[in-house]
Amino acid sequence: MPDQSLAVTPASSFAFEEQGRPRQMTIGSLVGTGLSLLVIAAALWQVRNVNFAGMLGMVPKSPLFWAIFAVSYLAGPMSEWIIFRRLWGVGPAAFGALVRKLIYNELLVGYLGEVYFYTWARQHLKFVATPFGAVKDVAVLSAVSGNVMTLLFMVVAFPFLKLLPLHDHATAIGWSLAFVIGTSLAIMFWRRSIFSLRRDELLMVLAMHVLRILAITGLSAALWHMVLPDTPLGWWLILATIRLLISRLPFVPNKDVVFAGVAVLALGEDVQLAALMAMMAALILITHVLVGLSFAIADLIRRKANATDDR
Repeated sequence: MPDQSLAVTPASSFAFEEQGRPRQMTIGSLVGTGLSLLVIAAALWQVRNVNFAGMLGMVPKSPLFWAIFAVSYLAGPMSEWIIFRRLWGVGPAAFGALVRKLIYNELLVGYLGEVYFYTWARQHLKFVATPFGAVKDVAVLSAVSGNVMTLLFMVVAFPFLKLLPLHDHATAIGWSLAFVIGTSLAIMFWRRSIFSLRRDELLMVLAMHVLRILAITGLSAALWHMVLPDTPLGWWLILATIRLLISRLPFVPNKDVVFAGVAVLALGEDVQLAALMAMMAALILITHVLVGLSFAIADLIRRKANATDDR
């Protein structure tokens, strides 16, 4: 039996609204201010080595490129907003919280975003029980779907692996695959003791995660193709697979920067592809920084205004 103590009630039984907590300097407000300052510090640190001139020189001037980039960047938060809209009936404000979740995971440390979103849900939604069960289930299913889709992409890209200089790393890759398969199978085998959502809700969440992965991967490949249209499809499959593999690393921020570094090593002498991966990683990082700074500065201004009103 699922742990009913972790389950949330249907969306119709609670409301999406501010809880009207008193505006005073609490531990929560101190943590929020600390996170805002931490995001600002992390943003400034991350951009210290970015070659803005080189990055902008490779970026296509086409508005279509920027439109696709914006959609691919927001696809993750949007898919999770749809999930929690179905589970909790959240409103538009939850989308901003989910974008913050992405920023905390990418600029600070992995899974800090989940902690933030859980705290946000406790403050802005009325629950009969804790929302921890739903947040945990969504995160676990994200990992499971990511592992499964990574394996599928590896199968599809296998005929093109000869393009990479694997050398003596085949054994390590094999053990890594065994670990990915084992963790996913273990989670599914022990589903009843891990998940708290209903079966139909779990299937909905899993389907949304799979669609998100396919959408982001496809849009990323489209962006790569717009910059280097003459590159064979095999390279895009390999790079997409490497990116999915890197995304499975837990607690690692800036996975796109890590992916760019691994891709440069894997590509060897292919200077154009290596430069493209570095450019895309820098572009995504700059976007994280700008969005994170916007949220952090807005939070600090709002808290200062609230403190002034309470005097």
